Amino acid sequence: MTRQAVSIVALLLVVVVAFWGMRAGWRARTRRSAELVATLPAVPSDPGAQRFGPVDATYVSTTRAGDWLDRVTAQDLGVRSPARVVVFDAGVQITRQGATDLFVPTVDLLGATSAPGMAGKVVGGDGLVVLTWRADPADPRGLDTGLRPKHAADRERLLAALETLTPGQAPAQEENS
Repeated sequence: MTRQAVSIVALLLVVVVAFWGMRAGWRARTRRSAELVATLPAVPSDPGAQRFGPVDATYVSTTRAGDWLDRVTAQDLGVRSPARVVVFDAGVQITRQGATDLFVPTVDLLGATSAPGMAGKVVGGDGLVVLTWRADPADPRGLDTGLRPKHAADRERLLAALETLTPGQAPAQEENS
């Protein structure tokens, strides 16, 4: 075997090991986050009046509330995807392409705010709409779900619609250094 062939085989081996490591890490994160989101809330048969939407957006990710880098991967919540967001009286419906849809009931919605980024996307300014919600009543911390509306004008309107559903505001996101 020539030196060039050995180098190519070694490089391919490094690439395979790197991909294996990334896959193992993703699976471990999914196992750890499975207890946070055992099941996703179902869309009610009658979600009530439509308050806003539909609006096209990018579903960025879901993280632990207050920690914009602690991605939750259980139930497909870590998968970035195109989405359509509709705000109803009963909650927020996020229909995603290529990933599991998400419905956040009004009773579980803790707040809505804007943020410059979270795991999977940093846009600067306050380009993301972040919903803070509780998937498990026993979890005092909750989850943050980030959405990036396709059109900047939709961001403020979406935030306003979400604020009509929430009793108060979500805690500000922490900076991890």
